[in-house]
Parts: sequence; structure tokens; C-alpha cells
Amino acid sequence: MANSVFVISSNTSFLTLIKTTIDKRFQVSIFEDKKSALSSIFDAFPDLIILEINLINDPLIRIINDIKSDSIFGQIGILCIVPDDFDFPSWDALLVDDYIRLSDVEKDLNLRIELFFQRRQRIMEVNPLTRLPGNISIQKQIDQRILKGEKFGIAYADIDYFKPYNDKYGFGRGDEVIRMLGRLIFNMVRLDQPQNSFIGHIGGDDFIYIMDIDLIEQTSQKIVEQFDKIIPIFYEQSDRERGFIESIDRSGKLMRFALMSLSVGITHNKYKKFQHYGQISEVLAEMKQHAKSIKGSYLIIDRRK
Repeated sequence: MANSVFVISSNTSFLTLIKTTIDKRFQVSIFEDKKSALSSIFDAFPDLIILEINLINDPLIRIINDIKSDSIFGQIGILCIVPDDFDFPSWDALLVDDYIRLSDVEKDLNLRIELFFQRRQRIMEVNPLTRLPGNISIQKQIDQRILKGEKFGIAYADIDYFKPYNDKYGFGRGDEVIRMLGRLIFNMVRLDQPQNSFIGHIGGDDFIYIMDIDLIEQTSQKIVEQFDKIIPIFYEQSDRERGFIESIDRSGKLMRFALMSLSVGITHNKYKKFQHYGQISEVLAEMKQHAKSIKGSYLIIDRRK
């Protein structure tokens, strides 16, 4: 799959230059309107954004910094193209991954894009299926919050009966379910807490998300409810009507399995003090297993003091 590149500019001559210069290996989308570009960024999650900055107080700088400061969208690369006489501020004030002066675009643009993707491949850790941060980022996010003394809630979401579904319908259909759940969690968490929330993909059908303690239970309930509404569409009509599928279990026997449901275990550090990621991981696993022991979709929050 080609790397996706968004180009944002209302400057016709600049867009013409980019269109005639950029390599056809990249999947390029052009946006002349900032609002439509932002909407598409949050929906499509491009790999790289190219934009033109002309002034030190250019409104685009704030948009760039907001994107790069976000724990999820900060993974998107930003390449800015500036006038030859552009006076750069401190890099703390302009959070870009790279820049090119306008006179060097024809010569260097494709090389800089290629360098960005090679560099990101070496240093970034995201799940390729959902584009959400993976295990290293999850652990780092939790450890940083503990170190700062933040109070937070954390949830572990896991699909019940996913393996039988995967075995019967195939990995392609299974991947669609995982992508759906990743997008569902992402949208619900960001809708209820746009700032300082975090969503990570542990792997397979397991997800982690972090929110304020007073929000996470209500948001989790909405995630569970929406999952139950959506999941039947991933089954053929005959399986939906029966309410189960037949698939092979781990011992090789043909068994009946209920339609997929969602188990969510939640813990927080309101009453107990966690020292590191491992302690939280143990409690989350315990909560998740308890939720999975209940038939159907279920969430449980650790209320122990």
C-alpha cells in the first residue's frame, strides 16, 4: 500500500509545483481548504502532511503544533515548505519533522519524503492494522503518567469468541472486525475526552485506552453498547438468525460459539498508588478475565480501595 501524503495550500502556484514534482509512488491528496483538510486528517490518518508556511505567525503553525502535540495524531509526519528568507523560530515553537526552502523543492522534495518514511520505519512503533500506538508506546504513556503523579483511568478491551469467528470467516474478515473496534474506541474516547486521552492497540483483538477517572466508565459503556449494535453486520444472515456459529475449538472439535461480544476491564489510581506499568497490567488482566467470565458483552471497574 502506497504511503499517503496530504498537501494543504490555497496557493495555486505552490500546488502546481507540488503536483509536478512529487513522485507517483506516493498516494497524494490535495486540500485547498484547511477545514476540509483537518476533517480528512482525523478520518483518514495520513502518513505525511506537506504544507506551505510563509510567515512566522502563520495560522497553520498552530494547527501543526496541535497535531504534533497529540498523543495519537502526533505520529503523522509534518513537512513544511518555507520561503528562502524564512526566519525560523525555536523548534519548540514549530513542531515539524522536516522543512524545505522553496527554491529546493524540485531538487529535494522526493528525497526528503523518502527519508522521512525510512526514518519513521526505524523509530516508530504503531500497529499496522489500526495505525494505533503499540505496546512500547502504551507502556511509555502509562509510565509517564505515573511519574507525573497523574490520576487516570485505564481500560482493557478484548473481543469474546474472536478466534472462532476468525477461523470460520477468515483473517480478512477478522481484520475488518479489529479495525472496526479500533475506530469505535478511538471515536468514542476522543468524542468524550478530546484532550489528554490515549488509545493503544496491544495486538490482535486487545486494546487499551486511558481517560479521566470520572469519564472512563460511561465511555466504556457506550463502546460496549455500540459494539453490540454493530457486530451482527459482520455475520452472514443465517448465523445472525441462529445467534451462533459452528467452528473448530482448540482441541479440534466442532463446537457452537455465540456471536462476538466485548469484555472491558477498568482500573484507576484514585485509591491505590501504582509504581509501574506491570502493576497496572496485572490488575487490568484480572478485571478483563472477570468481565470475560460473564456471558455477553460486559464491563467491570475495579472499585477496591
